[in-house]
Amino acid sequence: MKIRRIILFFFVAIFLILIYGAWEFFGPTIQPPAKKFFYIHSGATYQQVKDSLKKNGIIGTGFWFDKVATYSHYDKNVKAGKYKITDGMSVVNLVKMLRNGRQSPVNLIITKLRTKEDLAKKIADNFETDSLTVINFLNNNDSVLQFDVDTNTVMTIIIPNTYTYTWNTPVTNVFKKLYSEEHKFWNEDRLQKAERLHLTPKEVYTIASIVEEETNRPEDKGKIASVYINRLRKGMRLAADPTIKFAMKDFGLKRIYFKYLSYPSPYNTYLHTGLPPGPINTPSIKTIDAVLDAPETDYLFFVARPNSGGLSDFSSTFQEHSAYAKAYRDALDSSLKEKQENQ
Repeated sequence: MKIRRIILFFFVAIFLILIYGAWEFFGPTIQPPAKKFFYIHSGATYQQVKDSLKKNGIIGTGFWFDKVATYSHYDKNVKAGKYKITDGMSVVNLVKMLRNGRQSPVNLIITKLRTKEDLAKKIADNFETDSLTVINFLNNNDSVLQFDVDTNTVMTIIIPNTYTYTWNTPVTNVFKKLYSEEHKFWNEDRLQKAERLHLTPKEVYTIASIVEEETNRPEDKGKIASVYINRLRKGMRLAADPTIKFAMKDFGLKRIYFKYLSYPSPYNTYLHTGLPPGPINTPSIKTIDAVLDAPETDYLFFVARPNSGGLSDFSSTFQEHSAYAKAYRDALDSSLKEKQENQ
């Protein structure tokens, strides 16, 4: 009887140990971190991965993680990346995900960016790389030459959209995808439209970047583009206020005063004839298409129309433009005076 009890106790103990082991291996023992993601940097060792998992409270002592990692050879095959840790995940599932390099996708959402520094920060915020590495890449002609651009025109390969990568994608590969998508964007139809305007895609993009800053009204974008295209054809200076803001890196300027017009910069289109060396932002697809579809006009000037919600008045003579400009200045001065009186 005593022997039977010992045997029974032994089997119960074995059963409980098996249950406990099964729970530790296959049970929902993994604790997701606050932001649900776990990052493994390039070159990280297995020990560093395990220590980081413990530090972030994702695993406990690491004993069971070690067992599964050793059995699956993950301890000799660490893969960098961004991994999503889900509620109810087991040690086995965690190791399997890490071993297979099953990363969570990273969506690089590009809208309007003004400077290379803005782009560098955007990339650094979404990828393993840092902003200094990106800036050094963007400011190196040898790096960007493979994309048929230089350090001035490099932003022209950025077509605002959403691009999907993995977190540890190298900077060069980030731009390879952007470059590939840019080639798709400049399809035969768009290239033909650019050719009819006697402009290259990079020139269209640069004009679009100025138009993007000039107005939010879709009905005016094509007409504003026609003004700048006409000025280019006549050899006039573009005299575009947004290029002053870009040159001064002061995007909060509400009014461009005469003293700003002599600011020394190749981007100052009041000083220099022709287009600036590169774009002053990443214009939307709609704005690029508005330039490509710009109507044939004789407009050479435009100015904001008072109390119109952002529309502009267009003219082909300086005399007519001067009258519109005076009306705008008078309305602006009146508005500023009214605000001061109400303070």
